[in-house]
Amino acid sequence: MGKYKIRIKKSASEELGKIQKKDLLKIIERIKKLALNPRPQGYQKLSSLERYRLRQGNYRIIYSVSGKDFEIHIVKIGHRREVYKK
Repeated sequence: MGKYKIRIKKSASEELGKIQKKDLLKIIERIKKLALNPRPQGYQKLSSLERYRLRQGNYRIIYSVSGKDFEIHIVKIGHRREVYKK
């Protein structure tokens, strides 16, 4: 399996700026690991979308995987109470 390129949506990047440093470091490390394995233990496919969810403490990372381009698109990052709201 090749290494995936990670793309972070601008809005997701802004959400990262609002997270406390202790949680932020863990989230960034988790995102980096996605490049080696886009479907790690604990990931879950979201029901109606071609997106996946990954837990990191009280935060959720929502992403999609493009197998043909070997890219991971980070769509949303947020607290579990708020991440699924539109």
